[in-house]
Amino acid sequence: MKFNKVSEECGVFGVALKSEEAVGVTYNALMALQHRGQEGAGIAAVNERRISCTKNLGLVSEVFGGGKLNKIPKSNLALGHTQYSMSGNNTRENVGPFIAEYLTGRIAVTHNGNITNADEIRDSLKRHGVQFNATNNSEVIAWLIAYCIMREENTNALSDRALGEISTTKARNALEGVVKAANFLCGAFSLIVATSKKKLIAVRDSNGFRPLCIGKNEDGYAFASESCALEVCGFEFIRDVLPGEVVVIDNGEITHEGVRLVRDDEHKGLCIFEFVYFARPDSVIDGVNVNQSRYNMGRVLATEHPVAADVVCGVPDSGLEAAVGYSKISGIPLAAGFVKNRYIGRSFIYPVQSQRDTAVLQKLNPLAANIRGKRVVLIDDSIVRGTTSAKIVRSLKNAGAREVHMRISSPPFKFVCNYGTDIDSADKLIANRMELDEVCQAIGADSLGFISVDGLKSACKGCSLPFCTTCFTGE
Repeated sequence: MKFNKVSEECGVFGVALKSEEAVGVTYNALMALQHRGQEGAGIAAVNERRISCTKNLGLVSEVFGGGKLNKIPKSNLALGHTQYSMSGNNTRENVGPFIAEYLTGRIAVTHNGNITNADEIRDSLKRHGVQFNATNNSEVIAWLIAYCIMREENTNALSDRALGEISTTKARNALEGVVKAANFLCGAFSLIVATSKKKLIAVRDSNGFRPLCIGKNEDGYAFASESCALEVCGFEFIRDVLPGEVVVIDNGEITHEGVRLVRDDEHKGLCIFEFVYFARPDSVIDGVNVNQSRYNMGRVLATEHPVAADVVCGVPDSGLEAAVGYSKISGIPLAAGFVKNRYIGRSFIYPVQSQRDTAVLQKLNPLAANIRGKRVVLIDDSIVRGTTSAKIVRSLKNAGAREVHMRISSPPFKFVCNYGTDIDSADKLIANRMELDEVCQAIGADSLGFISVDGLKSACKGCSLPFCTTCFTGE
């Protein structure tokens, strides 16, 4: 990875309606989920037992602009995907949703997360005649599901170290195929499947690494990575999909609620960085309001790392709520430290370092009138390699700040993640290479403080799941 911000793979959405407005609803939902992936977007629509898919590289508005959205056939069942690609995977073929065929139908799959045994499953499926066009693991999931559905009684079982053995008995329906396939997947997956027989199936891995929720209105049901996508499309948030749960929408109703995967992992853990950075502040994830959790992070930071200063400034956007909390507890006035160019997307989407460097300079411009001659507490969500933080601190001092005291609403990153968070290799993580005072000196700050792991957990209190903090603790 060549980025200096932590990033994460994809936003997913699926909707089943009585009306034929599913495509338009999905488009609106993807606009709300654009923050989860800005390199590509796609929509799959189910019509008369056929599935059509339109996808490409670019923002949602670019992929479906110029009348392209109107060319997608009307449908009452659709899936949507916003794509963030790992370095080297930024191709149209890697954008979801993915379509796979079996003997009596087709499925469309959209997925958020990372499958740790995807390469082994891909190799096994290749040996059984499956051909792949993409290099990501979402396509692996699609073909594994299709394979599980279409198994014939007289066909050799798919058997190897990765998969164990898929039963030689054919799955009787798509639901059985999805459940069977999901039990071979290791890692993180919030998964939505649409079938050509107009069923919508949502699955969340048994650990609960990635979020997935359910909404309802008078026209039907929807699944989404975040509740904000439900709300902007007029759906009432019902609840989160539980870890290890499969929920099915058929003929406009939930026909299977609470179906569980065979495997039930004891070590559940929602990625805590959803609250620090990934999620929109107007979302609620597993019982926790994202905006409130970030406000709480600022309160904790003020308690754990107080400092004498004149103003508190947040780095837009995910540092703003924490800055409010820091100001509240410290009593230091809150001030806008930057003017943000709203027409430049989240800078982690740029796959080339030179592009990212330019974007940082274009994206945030210090508001000199608020910081000149003052001691500034600067609140940001994370430090990965340190180069972005150094640029921001330098820009404030060039604009006249007398001191810059940086406070970070996540603990230091010391470990890579296998479950869908794109964190740089461990040897490039600045907190892995330097002690705290060395990091402070490297970014040019006058002081530096990270929130503690326990402090971060307390800021996100009320979550219905434990937290995964592997990237901070290695556990």
